Amino acid sequence: MADIRFDGKVAIVTGSGGGLGRQHALELARRGAKVVVNDLGGSMDGSGGGSDAANAVVAEIKALGGEAIANGSSVTDDAGVALMVKHAMDAWGRIDILVANAGVLRDKTFSKMEIADFEFVLGVHLMGTVKPAKAVWEIMREQNYGRIVCTTSSSGLYGNFGQSNYGAAKLGIIGFMNTLKLEGQKNNIHVNAIAPVAATRMTENLMPPAILEKLKPEYVTPGVVFLCSEEAPTGCILTAGAGVFALAHIVETEGVYLGDGGLSVEEVRDNWAKITDPTGQQPYNAGGEQSGKVFRKMQGG
Repeated sequence: MADIRFDGKVAIVTGSGGGLGRQHALELARRGAKVVVNDLGGSMDGSGGGSDAANAVVAEIKALGGEAIANGSSVTDDAGVALMVKHAMDAWGRIDILVANAGVLRDKTFSKMEIADFEFVLGVHLMGTVKPAKAVWEIMREQNYGRIVCTTSSSGLYGNFGQSNYGAAKLGIIGFMNTLKLEGQKNNIHVNAIAPVAATRMTENLMPPAILEKLKPEYVTPGVVFLCSEEAPTGCILTAGAGVFALAHIVETEGVYLGDGGLSVEEVRDNWAKITDPTGQQPYNAGGEQSGKVFRKMQGG
């Protein structure tokens, strides 16, 4: 089969001054994409800022013979996001790909976490995905083409001690993706999510060096770049790390119909084994499928 190429395509990669985003931007550029390298240049907790990191990645891309421009906007700033999109449109006249990668950490147990830290992390990860997506959405609709890759996390899918803010944001992104995949279908806009396991600034203090060496960001990038391609599926959660790729699903059990006469708390307790039986469990493509299952069970199906 032919190599996946992005000649003539324009990509925005947020948070691409280092780590995962840098690798995504470089690989897209190697394969022919013109890239907006967006990075606020702040510290891991979101403080500070500057575009030196983005400029450095642009220089790398140009050294490879590619085309790129730097953008130092915050993904939480409406005017900054609009400017980022304007830069891409002024330079190249279209936007085909958005990789929403920018992120921060402010980890604490929930009992010690300030609401301001919760709101800040939610703002960067969730609204920092929503705002760029909104800014490119009509452009992609008019083109009848678009690829959006959101960044989720196992902390959102499964939980992680000390990351209630980060986990809430990362699972919120999946809810966002699940609706965009439906709304984008008629205009050939595919929306997916990557759940990476990688050694970056955000994980370097959590694992020993020998493990970090096996978790290079470039081992995640092939999955992201595939999700940016014309061949990409839509509505998928791809997990990636150390060369391991898998698909994550939210599934629902078949459950049991307990009837509407005399339904009680005790009946739920007494039927818990049937309610939670994994036999026949499946993911749904849209919320209405859950309602359909409820009506089917009511009718004895």
